[in-house]
Amino acid sequence: MIDLFERMKMGTEKQQEAYTAIMELDILNKLSSYNPVLCGTLPIGIDISGSDLDIIMEVQELESFEELLQTLYNKIDGFRIKRKTINGKEVVKANFTFKDFKFELFGQTQPVHKQHAHLHMMIEHELLQRYPALQQKVIHLKNQGYKTEPAFCKLLDITGDPYEGLIRFGVEEGIITG
Repeated sequence: MIDLFERMKMGTEKQQEAYTAIMELDILNKLSSYNPVLCGTLPIGIDISGSDLDIIMEVQELESFEELLQTLYNKIDGFRIKRKTINGKEVVKANFTFKDFKFELFGQTQPVHKQHAHLHMMIEHELLQRYPALQQKVIHLKNQGYKTEPAFCKLLDITGDPYEGLIRFGVEEGIITG
């Protein structure tokens, strides 16, 4: 699999700055037991002003994960942490700002390669490789207020729930397995 995070070292100026910020926080090492993966728009070059850095992780013990995040990052600007239920699964989300980047650290019991954030990014990355003209069209829609998945769905005429629709489309196109 392509390591989109490592490619950021030589990417755009913003990608390089994000890479440096992530490395300074040492997130990938300090949280390595949770298999952290950077997801979202920045690694695939469709970020806009205000896009955050989503780092997803597989976490079996949410309470100890929550305590660790609290210990490691609670002194960083805007730190907040919460538990919530998404798609019937309990998750832990920590948010903060570091070096002008908004971070979201996200943990749930599902393996990272099966989490929607990762699947969406892999599908979007492949579509951008297949159809390079999509990049500017997606960015244009995002600047108009669209979230990423709804922007892709609008451009590709995918109907229904955009988050599930994009997964379905990815399976149909052979980008991911069902």
